[in-house]
Amino acid sequence: MAVPFVQHSSMAESMMSKAATMEIPINSNGDSRNLAEDDSLEQDLQQVMVSGPNLNETSIVSGGYGGTTEGIIPTSSIKGSNMHHTSSNSSMTAEEATRGVAVEKFDIVKKWGLNTYKCTKQMISERFGRGSRTVDLELEAQIEVLRETKRKYESVLHLARALTNHFYSMVQTQHALGDTFADLSQKSPELRDEFGYNAETQKLLCKNGETLLGAINFFVSSINTLVNKTMEDTLMTIKMYENARLEFDAYRADLEELNLGPRDAVTMARIEAAQQQYQIQKDKYERLRNDVTIKLKFLEENKVKVMHKQLLLFHNAISAYFAGNQQQLEQTLKQFNIKLKPPGDDKPSWLEEQ
Repeated sequence: MAVPFVQHSSMAESMMSKAATMEIPINSNGDSRNLAEDDSLEQDLQQVMVSGPNLNETSIVSGGYGGTTEGIIPTSSIKGSNMHHTSSNSSMTAEEATRGVAVEKFDIVKKWGLNTYKCTKQMISERFGRGSRTVDLELEAQIEVLRETKRKYESVLHLARALTNHFYSMVQTQHALGDTFADLSQKSPELRDEFGYNAETQKLLCKNGETLLGAINFFVSSINTLVNKTMEDTLMTIKMYENARLEFDAYRADLEELNLGPRDAVTMARIEAAQQQYQIQKDKYERLRNDVTIKLKFLEENKVKVMHKQLLLFHNAISAYFAGNQQQLEQTLKQFNIKLKPPGDDKPSWLEEQ
């Protein structure tokens, strides 16, 4: 009754033995004999490929690549010759499915390991000045300008938020001072007029301050969207482009070294495979380079449009407030379609949520 189980275990052990002893040529020209200085890196790569990503994610894996025994059919619980025959067929079917899934996952890990090794080797070569890299001078300059612009706009955003917080505290103080003057005006008949007009002045300043805060808050919100959403989205595409550039150069260097080697049948097969991978990486690199170029163009147009509007708003609102021109201040908010919360609204205003 235990024959199917023994056969399944034997095949699982065979698969584990093959996975543990399989050697993959990991240098750029396919010859592992020339990598004496990279022996430790090769061993690390083989370890990742054998025990890296978990290969027991599916319920049908019953052994090997991890050593678990989930999914094994307990044949000792089956009685009768017909049931024994059915169990054998089921075990063989599960075994074939398990083998197919395991081979597929191992192939994925193998490709991932080789790609990671090639890219790591290329990165190290570039940093130590031993390898060449593809450079688009015009695009690299635009990317650096974007990163510098983002840092400066982040500084503007930080200072604008600080101004909002400080000015909000001043408005709250003016509001409290106006209430205190109004109360003293009622309780001090000899100074009623003096306390009264001071109370009115503070209330007017408080009202204009809340209007200015509405304009500054709109300015901060727009800059935040530009910096942390629009620019960040473009920088994410740039990061993908830079990764694709590294992969492209890694496979390009691999192909160049293969072309310098012997031209026997084995090497020619490797050159053909390397040529295919090189073309795939080249297409990916060029596609992402075009995406970055387009996004940088639209970002620049959007940045100019947004900042033109926001800087005009900020200037007009600040100028009107400190000139004491209440009418111009309110007109500025109407010009940019900024609506403040009406008095008596039950929901807390954005000022109260700061």
